[in-house]
Amino acid sequence: MMYLATAARTLLARAPARSASFASRGSLLSLSSVPVSSAVAGSTSVSLTSAHSTTSLRSMSTMDTMETGTKTYMSLYPEDSTDGGIRLGNIVPDFAMDTTHGSFDSFHEWKKGKWAILFSHPADFTPVCTTEIGRLALKYDDLEAMDCKVATLSVDPVKSHKDWLKDVVAHCENEIDIKFPIIGDQDRSISIAYGMIDPGNLDEQELPLTIRAVFIINPENKLMLSLNYPACVGRNMDEIVRCVQALQLSYEKSIATPANWPNNHADIPMPDGSRSTEFKGSVFLLPTVSEEEAKEHYPGYHSCSVPSNINYLRLVKKEDVEK
Repeated sequence: MMYLATAARTLLARAPARSASFASRGSLLSLSSVPVSSAVAGSTSVSLTSAHSTTSLRSMSTMDTMETGTKTYMSLYPEDSTDGGIRLGNIVPDFAMDTTHGSFDSFHEWKKGKWAILFSHPADFTPVCTTEIGRLALKYDDLEAMDCKVATLSVDPVKSHKDWLKDVVAHCENEIDIKFPIIGDQDRSISIAYGMIDPGNLDEQELPLTIRAVFIINPENKLMLSLNYPACVGRNMDEIVRCVQALQLSYEKSIATPANWPNNHADIPMPDGSRSTEFKGSVFLLPTVSEEEAKEHYPGYHSCSVPSNINYLRLVKKEDVEK
């Protein structure tokens, strides 16, 4: 770890005095929220056949119109936090960014109306990060086909990113092209805004680098999922793609994906005592969906029998969700 500590101290010494433009909730110039872009109609649902590949381009994702579905479910999550932290459902901080693909005045404008992944790594020229960027590059076409933008970030300057990417491409066993931008956060202002570094400990830490974080953000700029990993554990890109698919499907169809989806409910008991294999890859209706709207939108849903006799395990077959 000595070489990492030395690299971190060097980067701190090089850090410029400027601070990146960002606001905690939605505006580049102030701390107040601004109206976010509205979703547009015409989405194409994610295929449930595979959790790891997508073959056709989709239009912009649109929230389901079911009154008791996604709209109600999302209302359970506040758009703002009271203590400055970022939690699920919050509108994520906006910021200006210098990247390997050029400079952008606003992260929100860069992703406008789309899903996006903000993917941080601790440092350039480190072993695990090198493999992660390579594996993410292999999944980029799948994510682009899902209309999901990707940006990665570390505390290194942009020039360092560009130099390091030559190693990333050379080390990956597959032919890759890095099609997504890598953000330079040399003064760590974006990392602080997103809670990846504690600003109070910045000067005291021997190795003030970002954690391995993943933020999946919906078209309204709301945080839908976050993952935090330590520097010693690399992330699974198949799982990140699966999460985007599951989140988009929930957003568009008012459903929830079970554990291990789409490899779930491969064999379930039926009311007549028989067993069925027809529900593999099925999904649950969101708990907020009323019985009236459930019957209207998913008339063939299956209620799993449980001792409580409470009708909350409402399964919908994958082909019924894809309609």
